Amino acid sequence: MTEELAHTRIEVTGESAYPIIIGRSVLGELPRLVGERAKNILIIHSGSVAAYAESMRTQLQSHYDQVLVAEVPDAEAAKRVEVAAFCWQVLGQADFTRTDAIIGLGGGAVTDLAGFVAATWLRGVTLVQVPTTVLAMVDASVGGKTGINTAEGKNLVGSFYAPSGVLIDLDFAASLPENEVRAGLAEVVKCGFIADTDILGIIESHLEDALDTGSGTFAELVTRAVRVKAHIVSADFKEAGQREFLNYGHTLGHAIEHAERYQWRHGAAISIGMVFAAELGRLTGSLSDEDVARHRRILSSLGLPVSYPQGRWPGLLATMQRDKKARAGMLRFVVLDAIGKPSILAGTDDSMLFLAYQELSSPSES
Repeated sequence: MTEELAHTRIEVTGESAYPIIIGRSVLGELPRLVGERAKNILIIHSGSVAAYAESMRTQLQSHYDQVLVAEVPDAEAAKRVEVAAFCWQVLGQADFTRTDAIIGLGGGAVTDLAGFVAATWLRGVTLVQVPTTVLAMVDASVGGKTGINTAEGKNLVGSFYAPSGVLIDLDFAASLPENEVRAGLAEVVKCGFIADTDILGIIESHLEDALDTGSGTFAELVTRAVRVKAHIVSADFKEAGQREFLNYGHTLGHAIEHAERYQWRHGAAISIGMVFAAELGRLTGSLSDEDVARHRRILSSLGLPVSYPQGRWPGLLATMQRDKKARAGMLRFVVLDAIGKPSILAGTDDSMLFLAYQELSSPSES
């Protein structure tokens, strides 16, 4: 396995091209990603990284006329229209123009929010994402999906808006709680199931190193997952085709997040969603018993849940039917024809969905 990872630059190409820089101690690259035109910078950050935000503000003050910070709630509480309105107010009072820039510093919820604010202020200003959690590094910050939640569901209001760059400093992961790292790796595992199957082998063979955020193995897993997403997004920025494959496990996963009032970590919900998708694949004859068992083994080895209470199904189904991934009232699921070969399953009978759910449900829970 790789002992150290040099700074890596991955290019997202296509209609909305931008670079992704991955490495350790790479925050010095930030002014280059922001560009020379900006005079004013707003750093949108969560309270948990307030110290990092102040340090970043100090470092950037010599480059720009004005560097402001806007602290927003942690996790999904940040993704509300009231919080977006607060950010718009800060931008308006500071006279931000179209050539100025926003930096999203934090986890996936903050990068989603910052992207949405950048996309909507003056119909679009420069955006640089600096993810600080594993989930944000490998998923939320890459790809240009932005959004906020409503009472009816997750990410129902949003836009596709590409950043000018993404700066992934792996040193941020060192301060994360272990359960946060494990949850973030769910999205890495997803990339293994839909594309880069070597990811699965690395986790199976080097689990301890995979969980060590200072290891070369961890850096390699993050880089591999980012490459998968960058490749798919380059070919399909607005989810008209293969980008939908990145939703593996997300249809049920988002419904679970909604049922849990967003108190669950995203990766935990997506873990269950992937097992559900695997069970659907088995019912349609594309996956073997061993393929499904492999899902459970890998996810369980990371300490992620693979079951959910039996009695929750009616509510989950109702939420999925409102999901933005449904089309013309028809539910769509990403399934696997084989490990590493995703496809779309649409118009599935509710009875088959129920059978798949029965395979992962826990009758002992209410």
